[in-house]
Amino acid sequence: MEVHVQPRTRSKMFCGCAIGELGDAPNTHVCEVCLGLPGVLPVPNKAAVEACLKTALALGCEIPRHTKFDRKNYMYPDLPKGYQISQYDLPMSINGHLDVGGRKVRIRRVHLEEDTGKLIHAGDKLHKAWESYVDLNRAGVPLMEIVSEPDLRSADEARDYAIELRTLLRTIGASEAEMEKGQMRAEPNISIRREGSSELGVKTELKNINSFRALHRAILFEVERQKQLLEAGDTVVQETRGWSEAEQRTFSQRSKEFAEDYRYFPEPDIPPLELDRAWIEDLRRGLPELPAVRRARLVADHSLPHRDVAVIGADRELADLFDGAVAAGAPAKQVANWIVAEVAPSGKLPSAQNLAELVKLVSDGSITRDQAREVLVESVETGRTPAEIAAEHGHKQVSDESELRVLAEAVIDANPKAAADFRGGKKQAMQALMADLRKRAPQANPKVANELLLKLLG
Repeated sequence: MEVHVQPRTRSKMFCGCAIGELGDAPNTHVCEVCLGLPGVLPVPNKAAVEACLKTALALGCEIPRHTKFDRKNYMYPDLPKGYQISQYDLPMSINGHLDVGGRKVRIRRVHLEEDTGKLIHAGDKLHKAWESYVDLNRAGVPLMEIVSEPDLRSADEARDYAIELRTLLRTIGASEAEMEKGQMRAEPNISIRREGSSELGVKTELKNINSFRALHRAILFEVERQKQLLEAGDTVVQETRGWSEAEQRTFSQRSKEFAEDYRYFPEPDIPPLELDRAWIEDLRRGLPELPAVRRARLVADHSLPHRDVAVIGADRELADLFDGAVAAGAPAKQVANWIVAEVAPSGKLPSAQNLAELVKLVSDGSITRDQAREVLVESVETGRTPAEIAAEHGHKQVSDESELRVLAEAVIDANPKAAADFRGGKKQAMQALMADLRKRAPQANPKVANELLLKLLG
């Protein structure tokens, strides 16, 4: 599978044009270089080279001392120069791997190139458009191409690989890798083989995939399409196929070219690059804790459940928040529970110190969880400490049994059906009783209140 990723840079690959945003007016982030006008010279973007090398190091790739850029020659309306500056026989890195679900997926190469422009098709369906317009805002935007070996055996594995790759890229800061924004594009090459055979069949390459769900569905459809062709005695044609989200099917775009069709030759306007070994080692030392290592540490050090590890381990900011809150003295499992259930869904992060303080207030019985949710929202918005907010609002958890007993008796009297259902063996009826109790007294200690209800109903 080929995955194209836009590295985190402010400018394009070979010129000073700013990287535009989705929705920008067409052809407003262009210059003489990315338009391919005569007499201009490209200059490589150092930040893009650095992002590519960090990605290669995180994937355990070998980084050669010398690398170079090449011209990939073909004609297409969204390619103003008539060629794309890419890398052919001396890529920036080779021979890496990515661990996905306990399996190693081999990485053939990670190299740099420039993106093409965008064709905007008139009509609802790409393959039936009657005319197209060209927007060159993306022409010249840097791209890392990450190519895996044919180690992925199913649509599930391909999707999981792409998700794990995105997690890695975000963790090391090489890319935001937002598929919806075009910052990450997966192009799987699909081939099937007959049972018992080791020889792979003719492959097709799928394009126009902009989500993990689309990647999964496109592969499932294409595998079934090829299977039906072969079972009917037909042959699979090597070609590039698009994915139609509206029709949930692939469609033919063009016959697949071979490397010789592109007439690769070294880019004459960019000299070969020598990758300084000291610089490479500095980049290696600067890598953060990688996702696989982080997940293993969360399990080994804190015995967190795999569900929590999957959420926290997939996001560097959440992982840093967890580590900071635990370092501030909050119990690890409660911190993880708050991050997974409350912080991650909101997308708004408190400081580690404030989260630790909030968890401690709940753990020692000072405030209820419902009160803590309100405190968390205000703490994130204002930056004030949870203790200060709780005191200001008069939040205090009531744990006095005599006070709560009166409340529990009132709840039972007000809900005779739920009380009868519980006594009749329907344990889920307790949820309705507890809901009424929390509504009457949000400050009630839920553990003590639940125990009192059980005693009174017994």
